[in-house]
Amino acid sequence: MTTERFTFVGHSGAELAARLDLPDGPHLATALMAHCFTCGKDIAASRRIAARLAAQGIAVLRFDFTGLGHSKGEFENTSFTSNVDDLVAAADALEARGMAPALIIGHSLGGAAVLRAAGRIVSARAVVTIGAPYDPEHVIHNFGDALDRIAAEGVGEVNLGGRPVRIGQGFVEDVRAEHLASDIASLGKALLVLHAPRDSVVGIENATQIFIAAKHPKSFVTLDDADHLVSRAEDAEYAADVIASWAGKYLALKHPAPPIGAPEGVTRVDEVDPAGFRQDVHAGPKHHVVADEPLSYGGTDQGLTPYQFLAAGLGACTSMTIRMYARRKKWPLEHVSVDVTHNRVHAQDAGVEIGPLDQFTRIITLSGDLDTEQRQRLLEIADKCPVHRSLEAGATIKTELTQVAEAALI
Repeated sequence: MTTERFTFVGHSGAELAARLDLPDGPHLATALMAHCFTCGKDIAASRRIAARLAAQGIAVLRFDFTGLGHSKGEFENTSFTSNVDDLVAAADALEARGMAPALIIGHSLGGAAVLRAAGRIVSARAVVTIGAPYDPEHVIHNFGDALDRIAAEGVGEVNLGGRPVRIGQGFVEDVRAEHLASDIASLGKALLVLHAPRDSVVGIENATQIFIAAKHPKSFVTLDDADHLVSRAEDAEYAADVIASWAGKYLALKHPAPPIGAPEGVTRVDEVDPAGFRQDVHAGPKHHVVADEPLSYGGTDQGLTPYQFLAAGLGACTSMTIRMYARRKKWPLEHVSVDVTHNRVHAQDAGVEIGPLDQFTRIITLSGDLDTEQRQRLLEIADKCPVHRSLEAGATIKTELTQVAEAALI
């Protein structure tokens, strides 16, 4: 994923700061993301979701609302309505670049904003909310005693998540007047509602109300015990997985033909966290798995180890080869299973004169009314699977080093 600085003019004429996360491969679609109330474009959940979508060929624009993060303007003069206007301005900026957003994602109050803005973003075909309130007024429940001070002085300081934030009376009045029922009912786009039952900031009943108000197609997925900010890495990863899988159905992504010389497409491996060993593995734009190491080796044990991937390749190829042969012969093979283990063995144990080598052991189980001759033949066919042959014969590995322009990494 390559990230570019991106700026555009917000509702007040102030310059807003954004990051445009671009796919390393073909660009298939564009998403626009709105952050939670007083948060910013760089919170962990937004980064994780953007990275996953970019890996699937979907560019993502995430920006700071007026007066927040690196964006200019005065936050205390903003409102829910101005947030919606900023979202529309971001969509217009993307369209001007030839990247009109097909997917819009909003977190918390940003989720309420995308529900309102969706009707004004014609290019959008799908909408995702994460921990969003059914009515924007919900956000002022966190202001406590500051409401009286804001009403009396026109502006007041509110402590949100340990941070002091100045809120204007215009914001309070605006969110109190906003109701999203009609916007949700007339959405006219696919909707995915993500919410955690234990969300103590925006209760799960909000997700229920949004889901009931919406018309099909709509989906509701729980984030289990995630917090409101989806701050834990595993929760953000899960949300990213769900959004990426769900969005592909509604964005009608057209995947390009694989590059010349790589008939199965490119398998890309991206490091997730430099402090551990977790890797995102993408086989072309449609398939994703996770690689990792066990806890005992310094990993987080959230995916297959590299050698387990090798074992899986051998097992899958063995099963497919056996099935292909039995199908062609019309033999009564009902089911195939292959157990594969890997170990390092000493040369003398393998009957060769070289040093330690890798040994894969396969245990093949064939179910069905097969006679002894048929079973023996299928066992012989197992040794003809392409991966088996590649492992036995060895392979050449050609390695090239590319350099990423440092200016693009921000």
